[in-house]
Amino acid sequence: MSGYTFWGIVILVVAVLVGVLHWVYPEGSRGRRVLTWSWRIAVFLFAATFLHYTLPQHDIVRVVNTYQERQDLSDWTRIFWASPDDQSTGLINRDVQFIQTVKANGKIAVYRNEDTGWSWPPYFKFDTANLQTEAEDNKSTAEAPKWVSITHYGWRNELISIFPNAVAIKPVAGPDVTIIPWFNIVFFIVLAFILFMIRRMWLQFRERSIDPVLENMGEAWDGVEDRADEAAVRARGVWGRFVAWLGTWKGKPRR
Repeated sequence: MSGYTFWGIVILVVAVLVGVLHWVYPEGSRGRRVLTWSWRIAVFLFAATFLHYTLPQHDIVRVVNTYQERQDLSDWTRIFWASPDDQSTGLINRDVQFIQTVKANGKIAVYRNEDTGWSWPPYFKFDTANLQTEAEDNKSTAEAPKWVSITHYGWRNELISIFPNAVAIKPVAGPDVTIIPWFNIVFFIVLAFILFMIRRMWLQFRERSIDPVLENMGEAWDGVEDRADEAAVRARGVWGRFVAWLGTWKGKPRR
């Protein structure tokens, strides 16, 4: 079972469980409110985690070394490695280029250098060799540092051996340079606008299409209930007359 299949099954099971619990708890109950807010928080955290991994980030570092190493691609960690072509999805290991750097505070940062191709995330990176050459050209020592801004996406985790993927290198004046994430700013503005428009369209669609149907169904149900009440009244009247008629067949009490 691949990592994609495993996480797909997990998401499906959670969605089904939430749907069942949503059906079990009645509308307006405390359990329904807790479930609704828990689901919203879970969706928000998932979206925030996904965006934090995917969107570009910038680090001011000093390149100290570049190298190439063969990496084993397990099913559980393959999702954190690039798949620039269809052939790479069937490999169990491959050679990956790395860039070793040091930050101004002395912390080490290691980046992988892989093409993303046309796959996700959509960085359309095809210049791995050029980027590795730029990194090699910007190597420096602590005595004569050359600072660069590395644009990357992804996370670094030593436990499962995953690395952020470098997508660009640019020399900067020093370690205190501030990089304004213009792409992320524009992205969130556009995303907020899209979500706002989707909500407006949904509210209009609900007001024009769904609410009238629900009102008609409610009126029809009220009509059914009224007719049922009338039928019950008539039935009770008929039953009452029938009981009274049976009473006429009873003998009169003796004196």
